[in-house]
Amino acid sequence: MMKKITGKEYTLNVLNGISLGVVVALVPAALVGQLMQALKEILPGAMQVVMMTAFAMSLLPVIAGFCVAIQFKMNAIQISAVGIAAMVGSGVMQQAGQTFVLKGTGDIINTGLTIAFAVWVALFVGDKFRNYTILILPLLVIVIAGGGGLLLLPYVKLVAASIGTLIAHLTTLQPLLMGMLMGICFGILVVSPISSVGIATAIGLAGIGSGSANLGITAASFMLAIYGSSVNNVGTTIAHFVGSPKIQMGNMLSKPALFLPLSINAGIMGFLGAILNIKGSPMSAGFGFSGLIGPSAAYQQMPSSLGSILLLIVLFVFLPVFLAYLSRYVFVKRLNWFKADDLFLKI
Repeated sequence: MMKKITGKEYTLNVLNGISLGVVVALVPAALVGQLMQALKEILPGAMQVVMMTAFAMSLLPVIAGFCVAIQFKMNAIQISAVGIAAMVGSGVMQQAGQTFVLKGTGDIINTGLTIAFAVWVALFVGDKFRNYTILILPLLVIVIAGGGGLLLLPYVKLVAASIGTLIAHLTTLQPLLMGMLMGICFGILVVSPISSVGIATAIGLAGIGSGSANLGITAASFMLAIYGSSVNNVGTTIAHFVGSPKIQMGNMLSKPALFLPLSINAGIMGFLGAILNIKGSPMSAGFGFSGLIGPSAAYQQMPSSLGSILLLIVLFVFLPVFLAYLSRYVFVKRLNWFKADDLFLKI
């Protein structure tokens, strides 16, 4: 009989599992990607490291599927089936003749929907087939949930593309207003199921828009890290800005009021980025501080000087940290709107 789980518990298990998958699959590339690219001329194995971490990124769907299934305390057969279904429904695999090619991380929204459905199918089937479960359950989960995900994929991509078009329209506004709105939009996107990097790449976000987007994400990263620093361990806290703040997706969606201080900090940093003419490229937008991709891209479009380095340190570290502590003082300690436990991550 299917285990009874509340809708809230079900949703949080899915979101928290995906968040853990994001850490495992994406953080390694964020940690060493830029460094290995810089060292490739003098370090023979640098590009192999880049290749390995890029491969890990493409395994995000299956890893997320594993992590979600574990949240539901599934057995090995169910976990494996959910992971395969997630890989199928994510769109990360593309057939090329007789082979398959992995491209990017897949559509995270569709991955989440596929995983949620796959978990339901696996729990529904349970052990109904007794000794034949190991044969029938994987087939049903992969074909029904994975196939359903494939059918849904074009429509989910259409929604993401529409969001990208809306954000692209913001780049036509007055530069300072655009910078603020871009910071807010990408600060929100980075803790949502939608890929901030995917949107930035799809709309070709460059120049000041790219720089403001990265600063908005950076502000969100440090704010969430500092809000939860008293209840999360040091490694988890660092993962927010060295890796991705998307690890807080579950907490953010269960406590949407947190988007208010996040939007304020992201908007301020996006506005400052526009004032100070901080730029980026379509390939760098959406990363924020992660892997130092945002600061590195900004530096490449600035005069090579100590002043430029100091400005980037102030913008990408000191100011976001200051705003994060100020925000925590106002919203957590003075107004008591939030508490550190709201950002607790069980890892």
